[in-house]
This record gives sequence, C-alpha cells and structure tokens, in this order.
Amino acid sequence: MLTVAEALAAILERVGPLELEERALDDALGRVLGEDVTAKEDLPPFANSAMDGFAVRAADVVAASAEAPVRLEVLADQPAGSVTAVEVRPGTAVRIMTGARLPVGADAVVPVEHTSGSGSTVQVQRPVKPGGNVRRAGEDVHAGEAVLRSGSVLRPAELGLLAAVGRSQVRVHRAPVVAVVTTGDELVPAGQALGPGQIRDANIHSLGAQVWAAGATPLPVPRVRDTREAVQSALVQAWGGCDALVTNGGVSVGEWDHVKAVLEELGAEPVFWGVKQKPGRPMAFWVWDGKPVFGLPGNPVSCMVCFEEYVRPALRRMMGFGWLHRPVRRAVLAEGFRKDAADDRTHFLRVVAAESEGGLVATTTGPQGSGILTSMVRANALAVVGGDEGAVPAGGQVTLHMTDLPEDH
Repeated sequence: MLTVAEALAAILERVGPLELEERALDDALGRVLGEDVTAKEDLPPFANSAMDGFAVRAADVVAASAEAPVRLEVLADQPAGSVTAVEVRPGTAVRIMTGARLPVGADAVVPVEHTSGSGSTVQVQRPVKPGGNVRRAGEDVHAGEAVLRSGSVLRPAELGLLAAVGRSQVRVHRAPVVAVVTTGDELVPAGQALGPGQIRDANIHSLGAQVWAAGATPLPVPRVRDTREAVQSALVQAWGGCDALVTNGGVSVGEWDHVKAVLEELGAEPVFWGVKQKPGRPMAFWVWDGKPVFGLPGNPVSCMVCFEEYVRPALRRMMGFGWLHRPVRRAVLAEGFRKDAADDRTHFLRVVAAESEGGLVATTTGPQGSGILTSMVRANALAVVGGDEGAVPAGGQVTLHMTDLPEDH
C-alpha cells in the first residue's frame, strides 16, 4: 500500500496538459495560456493625456500661481478619439480630454482643476513639468515585446491586456471533461423520499461541485446499481465522453463492489489500490487508454478528501497549471490528537484555521468520522498528521493544507 506522497506522485507522473484550443477572450477566464503573446504595436500607441485639462508647453506656465495665473489662448478642443491639426505654439493651449492624443507642440497637460476661465482663454494657476500628466507612447508595452508567456493564468487583467494589444482570440489548454459515476443500490436522488435502507446521493453533487471548482467540466452519469452489468455499461458510457473518470464507491472488497474488477476487465491498467491514509484508504487509480481513472471511496468525507488531495492537482496539471497544490501552513493544533500505537497512516483532520496573536491556530470541526459531512462543511483546512507521527499534543504544531485558498505551489 502506497504512502500519500507515493500515491500523489504516481498520479501526477501519468497525467499531462491537454491539447490547445482557440477561445474568445470572454470565454477564456481562468484558463492557462498555451502560447507566447507579443505586442505588434506600442501600448499606448501614441502620447495621450492622463487628465481632463489643457495641453500646454510646460515652459509657458513655469511661473503660474493662483496669485499670478498665466493666461493662454485656447486654440481648439481635443476629445478622445479624434485628432486636431492645430499645433500648440507659445502662449496657446488646447482643451483636451483624458485619453486624447497629445497635440503637436504640447509637452504637458494642466489638469482642469488647476485652471479657471472658459471659452477662448484659460487661466493656468499652477506650473507643470514637461511630461506632466502625459502617458508616453509605449510606456506600458513596446512593439515586439512579449506581454504574456505560455503558462500564464488568464485573470481579468491578462484578458484586458490581450484585448489592448489586439487579440480577440487566444490559444489555451483545454479544460478536461470529468465523468462522475456514483454506485450503490442504496442511493436515491436528493429530492426523493427515502425508502427502507436508502440514503440520498450527496456525493454526485459534492463531486460535481469539486470538479467545477477545479476549473473542469463535470459529466454526471446516472446512478449505477450494484450489478456487474450496470457498472460495466456505465463505465463504458462515461469513458467515451470524458478526459478523466471519477468513480465513487464500489472500490472496496465487498461482494457488491464491482468497479475495480470491471475496470480491469475493460483494459484499465491498475496503478495502485489503497493508500496509507485516513479517511480514504481504499482509493484506487488506473489509466484506461491514456485517460486517468480515480476510484474514490463511497463515504462522503473520504470521497471529498481524496478528490482534494489527488484529483484536483491532477486536473490542474491537465489544464496546464504550474501551481498544483493548496497553500501549506504550520499551525498550533488546539486539541491534542493521538493515533493507535500501530497506526502508520497519514490522517487528514478537518479543522478551522484562524489567525491569533501568536499565529495560526487550528481547531477540529468535531467528530471526524468518514461519514460526517458536516465536518467538511465547517472546515477551511485539512490538518495533516503524517504516517510517522504518533501524536500531536494539545498546542503542538501541525501542517495544514488550506483548502479555501487558491494554489500557491
């Protein structure tokens, strides 16, 4: 049975970025750029005003003050989006709007609030230095400059920059479609009344949400009964329409646990079955004709923890992200925690992490059973107690995976 680190490494070495696709800017948020982007022109393409005011020669207003304003003749108006043929000469100015091209002869802009008067003259009440309130051509980006590199994550700022340099389409790594298969005769839909021995299928919804939250697209498969034929039909259907497959339940060794056997009959190559961890020991992983298949345990906490620790990093690698893992922090564990003497598993405790004067403090969310879904609801981190750690005393240090924060490594 693999350790947590060995299982994660075995998964990540078998997945890689998906192919590139062309997407419109407004449909590329959060994607990973698959090409270098170079500016074909300066940004901004011309010197322009950073203020509403008056384009002037700085030398004309060097002595301007509120007590002794400098009077200039206003030759023209220069709104944004138009160009005037008027040249600013000594003793003259052009009324200009923010973003408008700086007229010939001007080398500075006096903000309107530093002036008085209207019509054909203006009284300048403060001096301005050459270049004052002027955005120089190319001060943001020069023509020929690489503005974004392959591997960049497209946030709102990156999309704005792409638009500013003239790109309306961009090549990005495709986001995976992830088939989600839940198995179990006892499962019924969320809105259905319960019959004897039945429970509602929470995992199909939490897993689908985890797939969305990772940036991928979930493909939920209708609930699968615990028969070999039903499992086989569902797996074949799911495999045909996905890039990755997540099964939930049916990976243990019970008489009705068919997923493992059926997958291997269908040609899926087993990589591992079982990880030294709690919760989530019966997790399994296969590669089926190049597609990763994650066999997650059926208990809701085990399922969510395994997705967080293994499936999410793998999906991010498939999307081309360089940063795969949540932030790791050290914290004081408020309560003590002790394993059984022979327990060499890594334990993932659901905790609430909060800042205090002395640093980060983690408090468990209550009972830690693998079926207690509220322990995940209350948590904002997982406290990781390693396989070689027997106990953490009250007030002792523990490693946290900050599950509410974006990846940073």
